[in-house]
Amino acid sequence: MAFFDLPLSKLKTFKLPDNEPKDFDAFWKKTLAQARSYDLAAKYQPVREPAYKLVDVYDVTFNGYDGQPIKGWFLEPAGNREALPCLVHFIGYGGGRSLPVEHMSVPCAGFACFVMDTRGQGSSWSPGNTPDPVGSGPAFPGVMTRGIESPETYYYRRVFTDAARAVEAAGLHPHVDAKRIAVTGGSQGGGIAIAAAALSGAEVKLAMPDVPYLCGY
Repeated sequence: MAFFDLPLSKLKTFKLPDNEPKDFDAFWKKTLAQARSYDLAAKYQPVREPAYKLVDVYDVTFNGYDGQPIKGWFLEPAGNREALPCLVHFIGYGGGRSLPVEHMSVPCAGFACFVMDTRGQGSSWSPGNTPDPVGSGPAFPGVMTRGIESPETYYYRRVFTDAARAVEAAGLHPHVDAKRIAVTGGSQGGGIAIAAAALSGAEVKLAMPDVPYLCGY
């Protein structure tokens, strides 16, 4: 969204033109079917840290695009045995899942939180643990143009598929109420949150994207 190219009155009603390709729905239906041909195989390894007294933390691994392993965190109030509302959080550009201490506010407020690591990122402002094993041709530094020559090879095809699977993994956790899942994130994370809400097979009740990128900015 432009900040100054249009007067405020027009900015409030501005809508991008609809440029959806004719094969858009078929493309994502095929992509998600391929991803779902692999079991989610979500694993939750308890993180034993004396400092985490109010929150139970789990190191998560689940299968995303093409069955490739994706890391994450799952956090919930200490000792919880209920099915709680869950916020699935996606990270801004260049960052990874970071450390659990960065994600304490949601479980301390009484909710569950599922944080997805972003493949191939995490060497910038926030560390990550998930590689992107798919190579690409020449690209601008960073990941935004990686594989951009084709929808089939584009980097964000993989990331958005990972995100849809992350929401589905969260919904299958026994301590998550699958009917009360929300998604959020800022900048890149906001764009991923929108994609996850649209593509996930789980029911997303609430989407809270903050300044989402790749959205007409």
